[in-house]
Amino acid sequence: MTIAPTAVDPFLRAAFEEAVTGYNNGGLPIGSVLVRNGEIIGRGHNRRVQDGNPILHAEMSCFQNAGRLAPSVYRECTIYSTLSPCYMCGGAMLLFGVPRVIIGESRTVEAADNFLRSQGLEVTVLDDPACYELMQRFTREQPAIWAEDVGDAGISRHGVVIPSRP
Repeated sequence: MTIAPTAVDPFLRAAFEEAVTGYNNGGLPIGSVLVRNGEIIGRGHNRRVQDGNPILHAEMSCFQNAGRLAPSVYRECTIYSTLSPCYMCGGAMLLFGVPRVIIGESRTVEAADNFLRSQGLEVTVLDDPACYELMQRFTREQPAIWAEDVGDAGISRHGVVIPSRP
């Protein structure tokens, strides 16, 4: 693969490396890391295709790999994701009390960003070119798998298309 991570942030770079692992293993190129006090305590990538598991998104894989943690630990964490988290993953962030999410890019799909903000999470979108390029490559190469994964993430409950950023 010729895409090089451009992220200066070492944690986004680690999430990007997870995304590349997922891509190289035939899955969706979305990665995530959970960080506490400057240390990665969990990491994962989307494993829906590899494991045939419809809920094993990158963030869910990251939480699973972090293991059971006390609520006080989650409240001190930041989760990084290479792509805007979906509502399921955002719900897990809320359930566990993670206060911050840093997103590599939301141009491909802007899923739960505004919802998470409305619930008090600090949401930062870095618009990282490498994260965007990798997702664009995948959506061109595997449109059916992408459509299966994203579902109605860009559609409101009322059927109105929610535009993503240009």
